[in-house]
Amino acid sequence: MCAVLLASASQCSAQIFHKKKKPNKSTEASNTVEPDKQLYDKAMDDIKHGKQEVGRLSLQTLINTYPDSEYLAKAKLAIADSYFKEGGTSNVTQAVAGYKDFIVFFPFMPEAAYAQMQVAMAHYNEMPKADRDNDHARLAEEEFQTFLQKYPKDPLAPQGQQHLREVQEVLAEGQFRIAYYYYVKGDRRAAAGRLAPLTRRYPLYSKSDAALWMLGDIFEKSERKDIAGVYYGQIVRNYPLSKHAADAKGRLKSFGMPIPQPDPKAVAWMTAEQNAPRPHETMVHKSLGILHPGPDIHMAAVSGPPQMEPESSDLPGTDILSGGNRMTGPGAGKSGIVATVVPGEAAPSGPPAAGAATEDVNTAPASDSTNGTTGATDPSAATTPGAAAPAAGDGTAANPPATDAATSDPTKTDGTTPATNPAATDSAKTDGTAPAADSNNQKESSSKKKGLRKLIPW
Repeated sequence: MCAVLLASASQCSAQIFHKKKKPNKSTEASNTVEPDKQLYDKAMDDIKHGKQEVGRLSLQTLINTYPDSEYLAKAKLAIADSYFKEGGTSNVTQAVAGYKDFIVFFPFMPEAAYAQMQVAMAHYNEMPKADRDNDHARLAEEEFQTFLQKYPKDPLAPQGQQHLREVQEVLAEGQFRIAYYYYVKGDRRAAAGRLAPLTRRYPLYSKSDAALWMLGDIFEKSERKDIAGVYYGQIVRNYPLSKHAADAKGRLKSFGMPIPQPDPKAVAWMTAEQNAPRPHETMVHKSLGILHPGPDIHMAAVSGPPQMEPESSDLPGTDILSGGNRMTGPGAGKSGIVATVVPGEAAPSGPPAAGAATEDVNTAPASDSTNGTTGATDPSAATTPGAAAPAAGDGTAANPPATDAATSDPTKTDGTTPATNPAATDSAKTDGTAPAADSNNQKESSSKKKGLRKLIPW
């Protein structure tokens, strides 16, 4: 019995001694790993377990301590990813700065395309609804365009192209809502100023046909059936399956204008859009959509090339609608909207281009005696999705702008020049001396000023 107890006691002591024995770290395989690799692995493990700040601190230590490390690029990208994953306005700003910094220092690495995509996605995720501030939407559009131009064959290119369509749907929806407000209010000039560039820049927008119909109706009511017919013709040609196509044909027939043939590419595009699977919106989803901070993109196009040209007011054919209350010529007294057809100018370049039969109607300045500004609309610069850009010189006959009598040459036919101050010329004496000041007028003006000061204390 005693022998058994002694044997068990010796075994227990041996096990305890074996557990307390410390391993020899000099023979471990981890000691052969470089210290920069150890820092990187530790930082990535911390980030994986939600310790974002601790992981970023380790990665920054790696960058500062080992500037020639092979993990330098990965560390910079991991820091940006950490900010992106953590979310929040300030973190998103840090993430965008980190990704752009990576692109500057490592432009030829395969991860550069991923970094550019993440910059665009950072703004895409921050987009509010269409009727809110569109700064993030515009930045997302620019960054997605940059990504597709620099990395068109990247595996992420299809995803970036679809996101660009969704961003442009949100931007177009915001412009359409403003234009619809002015259209219902009866402000034709303000409505046309929003609708004309909208239909030209975003042909893939889900309501482009409705925007063209509104433009046609605006010019028809302004007694410019020639321009209204151009917009109705674009509906028939570029959106043949639209619910407005039959009405547009009826308007063209009543105007006595030729009805264009539907573009086969437009028919194929609209057919694909109608057959594309989309999430079904229930009444519960619509009611809860008010509480959702993000934009509604379920109607965005899923096919067709998006707009790749950056938005700029200096592009040819930009619409500027203003003035026009006083005109002379054929359009006098009809409408404040002045539209001209300039031959030989091509539509703005870009993947979504107009069909071959589309007329090119660009802007031209019209004099305005009221405020000296110019005004013009571009009725046929809207493009057909997926079609090729038209060649220059396919415009129609020119319709020169009406000239206001107030902006004509001030020199008289007899070679004399009128005085700049009519009041001074009337009061001037024939002998060339200056007229004497009228004390009564001065007293009256001073009394008026005193009365204004009483009404307006400041």
